[in-house]
Amino acid sequence: MFEKNQNKSERVLRALIAVLLIPAPFALESTPYSMALAGVGFILLFNAISGTCMTYKMLGVNTCKLPD
Repeated sequence: MFEKNQNKSERVLRALIAVLLIPAPFALESTPYSMALAGVGFILLFNAISGTCMTYKMLGVNTCKLPD
């Protein structure tokens, strides 16, 4: 569906950050700030699972190794 443009270590890092940000509304008070943190967490989780970053795509960045 999407062309992958992230390497494996970057995907793992995004997943770890997402795991920390998604429960923000439960750990903190449910404020617009904590909801925004959770939203960023869900975006990072999508990026980690799909391997595609739309910002990278717009800028023409690709951190995946090219096949030899």
